[in-house]
Amino acid sequence: MVKKEKKSPRGDKRRKDAPALIAELFRSLPDKRYSVKSLMAAVGATTRDEKERVRGIVRDLAAEGVIEQVSEGKYRLSHSERETVEGTVDMTSSGALYVIVEGMDKDIYVNASRTSHALHGDRVRVAITRKGRTGNPEGEVVEIVERSKKNYVGVVEMSEGDAFAFVRVDSRKMATDIFVPARALHGAKGGEKVLVKITGWPDTMRSPEGEIVDVFGEPGDNNAEMHAILAEFDLPYGYPEEVEKEAEEIPETITDEEIAARRDMRGVATFTIDPADAKDFDDALSIRRLENGNYEVGVHIADVTHYVHPGDLIDTEGQNRATSVYLVDRTIPMLPERLSNGLCSLRPHEEKLCFSAVFELDEQAQVLGEWFGRTVIYSDRRFTYQEAQEVIETGRGDFADEILKLNGLAQTLRKERFRNGSISFEREEAKFDLDENGKPLRV
Repeated sequence: MVKKEKKSPRGDKRRKDAPALIAELFRSLPDKRYSVKSLMAAVGATTRDEKERVRGIVRDLAAEGVIEQVSEGKYRLSHSERETVEGTVDMTSSGALYVIVEGMDKDIYVNASRTSHALHGDRVRVAITRKGRTGNPEGEVVEIVERSKKNYVGVVEMSEGDAFAFVRVDSRKMATDIFVPARALHGAKGGEKVLVKITGWPDTMRSPEGEIVDVFGEPGDNNAEMHAILAEFDLPYGYPEEVEKEAEEIPETITDEEIAARRDMRGVATFTIDPADAKDFDDALSIRRLENGNYEVGVHIADVTHYVHPGDLIDTEGQNRATSVYLVDRTIPMLPERLSNGLCSLRPHEEKLCFSAVFELDEQAQVLGEWFGRTVIYSDRRFTYQEAQEVIETGRGDFADEILKLNGLAQTLRKERFRNGSISFEREEAKFDLDENGKPLRV
């Protein structure tokens, strides 16, 4: 008598739900590669018919695009079926990257072999494939949504025969050199520091392809290095020609009608106090004694709004820059030099249009009155910090009475401010001495 094998209810259920179970296996571990044999074992397929059914399920899932074949007999969940999120690439020097996703507590790590040629700053779609040992998400870039417009600074290395070149990039955010064909060198020579933009990255190439957009000069040259620093951080070091043209067309003369529409403070003692190497003077102080014995103190800043209007080319350029940039040996102004160092610089012995805050104070520095509005001023003297300090310490020099009185009022106001809880933050400021070529000599 042959004893019949008792069927396991659980085994029957596993066989019955084989399609759902196989699909779930792929979705639960989207990066895992399954062989058909391992799938047979997972669903408990032992007979020839059951194994053939598993093969049919795999064929169907592949035909539907749920899974994809990655090697002979091995399958994984296809990209279209994975959980994906969109974020911005933060590249590392090794070529691996992190994708920063808004709303996610942790960035998604992507191994260098799974970046799909994504570059720093690119907007990408990434599939989360697993959790790493630390519990942080790991993934794979499945789509480059938008290429970053970032350019890179580097040094040109020519090939033999000058048929092409590579740019060895300074930034640690670029893990590979950039290939530049001869037609895209635009006059750059081997050894020169340049600015290069990415034009593409074909799948057949190990390096991205680029084009030289600016040549700075020899590495180590002060001017070349300064321009390279500005370019590296996407800081503009020149103005578009049309912006410069618009600035040059602004009239320099101040009309009588404009003066009549403003508070005329040209007869009040006024001066600027700035660092010795300052190129532009954008604020000034004025003081005079009133007939009632009090003091009128004015704080004046250049009225840029008289020259720059909303929506014009200069205004748009200024918004894009947002601020002036101060380097060791130069300033990159937010506005063209005709404005920043000319029309809107409160240079001595020139009439200037300002926006001013004017206060009436008594001997105890109590504010008795205030006025804010547009003025016209005349700066009598340009002081450096050192010159003003010398007047304060010796009591002698140009406008000594005015400077001493302003300093006394300031000391009284400062004492009251600290009495009310203000905090004094003391910090040392580094100052560089440069030679005529801009080379630092000492700090």
